[in-house]
Amino acid sequence: MSFKCNKDFIEEGDVVILYINPNNMHQIKVKDKIFNKKGELVDNVFQTTYGALKVISLIGKKYGSKVDLSKGWAHVLQPTPELWTLTLPHRTQIIYTPDISLIIYLLDLVPGSVVIETGTGSGSLSHSLVRTIRPNGHLYTFDFHEQRVSLAQEEFKSHGIDEFVTVSHRDVCTQGFGNELEHKVDAVFLDLPLPWLTIDFVVKSLKKSGGKLCSFSPCIEQVQKTCEKLASKGFIGIETYECLQRELTVIQKNLPVLDLLSVKNTVNFNSFTNESLNKFLDPVKLTTVAHPASTPGHTGYITIATLPPDFARVTEEG
Repeated sequence: MSFKCNKDFIEEGDVVILYINPNNMHQIKVKDKIFNKKGELVDNVFQTTYGALKVISLIGKKYGSKVDLSKGWAHVLQPTPELWTLTLPHRTQIIYTPDISLIIYLLDLVPGSVVIETGTGSGSLSHSLVRTIRPNGHLYTFDFHEQRVSLAQEEFKSHGIDEFVTVSHRDVCTQGFGNELEHKVDAVFLDLPLPWLTIDFVVKSLKKSGGKLCSFSPCIEQVQKTCEKLASKGFIGIETYECLQRELTVIQKNLPVLDLLSVKNTVNFNSFTNESLNKFLDPVKLTTVAHPASTPGHTGYITIATLPPDFARVTEEG
């Protein structure tokens, strides 16, 4: 039940984040026994670069506390969608936090929103969507891969958020989202190779009062086809974003500053050379930033569009 609400102490069955350093984090299910590669039931002992941790010993410890490993120590944190994104088991390529935050912002999601997600994948975005729309909202997420659907259902139940999300095995490009969602949805998110094939189904699913659509595509050709289809179906405010994360490093630099008053009071100013001016330079320490040497990498293009209320009513009547 780790993701459902904030809590102080670790209980059996929780998923916890074992934090060693920013580049070394692990998600662990707190239980006494696990099956090894031979199918044998053994004690749940988690191995790290700083030694072993007997997982059952975490029960009763406070979240955020320091725990001893056999060759060092780590911290145990309550999982958040951001930490889960960094530690989850990858079943597909995932969407990371910078893109996730922009997607949620552009879709205008609030507690109580009803959202469709296509391409459940590893559930990275799903956890952030659920946190945003609960306690009264609901996420309907679809994937064409049956095994991924099964694993996602188990994960959501294990994390205590299954009441906020419904996972379905469906090819939405040909089958749509189902009649039960007709004009019931506030927003739709598409993460598909051919997103333009679902636009007709999106129109039928968005509420009569209108709604938002967001599509995530790695290639600009996908964006072009999707935007053409959106425009033909009456969507407005069609815009595409590329979220590039650029980290700046705060550093201190010594900058030589010329003491102009001392120079002015010197009689033979015109006879000065560069070398003679050096004695009037006073070093000043400034705090500044250093820009990264490499260009941020491309993840995908985020296209956002709005279906206006009038068009939604016309679609329903016609």
